[in-house]
Amino acid sequence: MFSNGPDIGEQALSKAAEIGLSTQLDEAENLDIDIRTNPFKLMQGELESVKVEGEGLVMKKDLRAEELTLDIDRVAINPLKAAFGEIEFTRPSEATAEMVLTEQDMERAFNSDFLKGKLQNLSVSIDNQPTQLNVRSVQFRLPDTQKIALSAEVERTDTGTIEQVAFTAIPQIDANGQRLRLDHVEYGESQEVSSELTTALLDSASELLDLRNFDLKGVTITMNQLAIQSGKMTLQGQAIVEKFPG
Repeated sequence: MFSNGPDIGEQALSKAAEIGLSTQLDEAENLDIDIRTNPFKLMQGELESVKVEGEGLVMKKDLRAEELTLDIDRVAINPLKAAFGEIEFTRPSEATAEMVLTEQDMERAFNSDFLKGKLQNLSVSIDNQPTQLNVRSVQFRLPDTQKIALSAEVERTDTGTIEQVAFTAIPQIDANGQRLRLDHVEYGESQEVSSELTTALLDSASELLDLRNFDLKGVTITMNQLAIQSGKMTLQGQAIVEKFPG
């Protein structure tokens, strides 16, 4: 945080911004916005910096980010609107961004109604015989510094039996910095049930790992660094802020 405490005007702007941003979130365990400026710069329509720190942010598709931080410098705003507690950008600003996702966050999303609905009645071929599969549950793990691990409990509708499928993959940030793709898929002790099931699971993972799911209104995040520790994934990059979210 900053070394000197905010004055009353900065506190008022920060609180108004927090209220506005919270309207975009389904849930937030903690949300803190720290705006720094001075009366002279504010009259000229300038904020020295804006720092957004959020914990336990639940967004669309039941996606949760353990942590999300935006550091925005040299913010140009409408000074008349600021006098009434409203932050209106007069030009886009650049920011640094960092996001932390935990394996619990990802597992929760895989087992949400949104994705589970897409993993039912999957038409597949097993041993050259057509059948349908229902994915009953998915486990997501971040076991080491490189890989993600997915395992699923799958019900065959033709026999009623339960199959297990598990594989690991290496996540990579794609060229535009807005999606994680999964490369180098490897199977563990369990055998592949069907290529169609694997494709469906990978497609679901790809949909979840589309980083645009974490964009706030008026903010476009582009990630360029990825680090995996046991149990969590940290993404770092930049953001373009066209308007203050909220």
